[in-house]
Amino acid sequence: MRRYKFQSTFACCFILVILFCLVSCNNQAKSLNQNQIKTIRDSVKEMMNSISKDVSNNGPIAWTKYFENSQNFFMASEGQLIFPSDDSAESFIKNTLVKQIRKINLQWNNIEIDPLTLKLAGVAANWHEEITDFTNNKTSQVGYFTAITENTSKGWQLRNAHWSAIK
Repeated sequence: MRRYKFQSTFACCFILVILFCLVSCNNQAKSLNQNQIKTIRDSVKEMMNSISKDVSNNGPIAWTKYFENSQNFFMASEGQLIFPSDDSAESFIKNTLVKQIRKINLQWNNIEIDPLTLKLAGVAANWHEEITDFTNNKTSQVGYFTAITENTSKGWQLRNAHWSAIK
């Protein structure tokens, strides 16, 4: 019974913290003026277009340019944590992906950008990816992408990301 009460109390506290953060971000977003909102949307959309172009032109190594180099970065896919840090993502890309993938054609559709603060924005988009391996086999996938982006000293970067694919 004590364990149940602890779990319930913990769950309630966790939910309250999340709600507080959402209200705080929402209040900050409300303080953004229309010019700031437009600037954020335009610059995050530019980042998304740059990701598509760079990954399509330069292969998987281009992703590392867009991952925030901080303890805040993580990436999940299909509901599972894939990379707990930018170091783990960069290592996997450099040591594995570049040896498996010759070319990627990445396209975003229906990009939605939600400015949260001057430095943070949510982004979501449909994606289509065609991957060519070194034996010229091609595979296509589509799905949905969500992320929090942060305006860093290097410009807008992915603070975290989640991919889901339509099977």
